[in-house]
Amino acid sequence: MLNKFFIEEHVKNALNEDIGFGDITTDYLTEEDDILKCTLNTRADGIFCGRDVFETVFKILSPDISIKFYFKDGDVIKKGDRIADISGSAKYILMGERTALNYVQRMSGIATETNKYQNAIAEYKAKIVDTRKTTPGFRAFEKYSVKMGGGSLHRFNLSDCAMIKDNHIKFAGSLTDAVMKLKKNISHAHKIEVECDTLEQVQEALSCGVDIIMLDNMDIETMQKGVNLINGAAIVEASGNVSIETVCKIASTGVDIISSSAIVAKAPTLDLGLDM
Repeated sequence: MLNKFFIEEHVKNALNEDIGFGDITTDYLTEEDDILKCTLNTRADGIFCGRDVFETVFKILSPDISIKFYFKDGDVIKKGDRIADISGSAKYILMGERTALNYVQRMSGIATETNKYQNAIAEYKAKIVDTRKTTPGFRAFEKYSVKMGGGSLHRFNLSDCAMIKDNHIKFAGSLTDAVMKLKKNISHAHKIEVECDTLEQVQEALSCGVDIIMLDNMDIETMQKGVNLINGAAIVEASGNVSIETVCKIASTGVDIISSSAIVAKAPTLDLGLDM
């Protein structure tokens, strides 16, 4: 999901933002031949994510920096684990430390939060997926992290799938009118999803032959009726008010997909540190 050229371009922009015209602290405290050895450690349990991005930060600053990893993306890590050894130019390790940690802490935090949700519904067929509620400019990294945490992915952007929401229905005049107009214009390769707030809308969406029906902000009883009504005629997605406390009840209704912005937007960063 994360191509090398994409990572490098993103990291260069991040370094430009952080370093500016120079690291005035490190520049005056280090000499070019000073060597530093340090370790990347975890201070909390979680899922590790961001290995290639972390390494790219230092390799861009100095190709001579050596990094040895003991874990790969998606691995379970425990508090106190030694994730990697880093050695090389003291100047560039100190200069890149914060940017490298920003990536890996954020990505590992999302992977960890996603893993909690997916593990909570392990006995059911439902999959936890993300949403488009992501950080502008950081979506690819956040979605990759969801995948590494054991989750699945919703559409990456607006061109991936036609999703008809309540405002689209109001604008088009009706759910049926919106679906029919889309069917006349979109590619055969694109699916159509409709966001439904009521069982009446679910029935109308079924009559239109859509591919995915989202049961949006429904209580468990209504959601169960929606799943029974659809009866395998479309992929069933549940969304709205999804939390670690409610996700099991939602999964028990038999939905195929549970989409939640919480696994990204509300994920805390994982406490990782670079110890000299």
